[in-house]
Amino acid sequence: MRTSSTILIAIVAAALGAYFYSLLAPAKLAHTEYAEHSEQKKPNDHVEQDEHGADRIRISDVKLAAAGVTLAEAASATLTDTLSFNGILRANQEAVVQVTPRFPGVVKSILKRIGDRVAKDDLLAAIESNQSLTVYELKAPIAGTIIERQISLGEYASEQKPAFVVADLSTIWVDLSIYRQDLRRVHINDEVLIDPDDGRGEIKGTISYMAPIGSSETQTALARVVLPNSDGRLRPGLFVTARLILAARNVAVAVRRSAIQTLENKTIVFVREDGDKIEARPVETGDSDPKFVEIKAGLAAGEHYVAENSFVVKAEMGKGEAEHD
Repeated sequence: MRTSSTILIAIVAAALGAYFYSLLAPAKLAHTEYAEHSEQKKPNDHVEQDEHGADRIRISDVKLAAAGVTLAEAASATLTDTLSFNGILRANQEAVVQVTPRFPGVVKSILKRIGDRVAKDDLLAAIESNQSLTVYELKAPIAGTIIERQISLGEYASEQKPAFVVADLSTIWVDLSIYRQDLRRVHINDEVLIDPDDGRGEIKGTISYMAPIGSSETQTALARVVLPNSDGRLRPGLFVTARLILAARNVAVAVRRSAIQTLENKTIVFVREDGDKIEARPVETGDSDPKFVEIKAGLAAGEHYVAENSFVVKAEMGKGEAEHD
């Protein structure tokens, strides 16, 4: 009797379990179908193709900005044939004065330090003469900036050594090193573009001096450009680069060199389309210079393209292809 009751209870439990499962199964199936449908609807940066077969990726302006990507407008440009040189900024030696004590003696006071700007006849120091035991003044012979100081308070100052060096830095020499194979192409009054590499752009100048002799150590000759420096932007001792413009040609459409990428063995430019899409547009390139590349086909003037950090978009497109696969 007890065994029959146990069997009956087991049969009832199984029946109830089957009944509740039949109620839950449609809900679970519906939840699964909804999740799959939602996943399909979820926006992502997957790669698609346009009507011409070019790859496109959906990516917002916010995401581009966060990655440091900047856009520019394709437009006409002037391509230049140039020679590049290295150079160094120097104080204009025609406006540098060494201030030497007239008589040897002990330094009693110092009024100026390195970096101070002075006017003509400003007092620099006071020295007690060893001969007369009287104190005389050391004054600035020109207006400028103190770039050296060779004396200290209480020490002996000699007339054999400059106490100060004053330089008028309102003009700066740019000394360029010209290789021997380029000397025949460089002439006085040629226009050059000087890049101090400070993020503020190039400065136009002209060659005012060509050294009649060269350096046996570097096998280069010196060419000099004199630049105005009223704002103090140029600092003697720093290196610069320079470009000598040999020829110039206008092109109808050009992009920055940093915009050019290679994708699937094609030369491409990433072009902004439909507000939130970037297309990997195959292009035909022409001439180029250090800044711009001519676009002969594939991109029209006025279209916006990825100008800086285009490699970020290339990486994002590669990631999107992997996810799509």
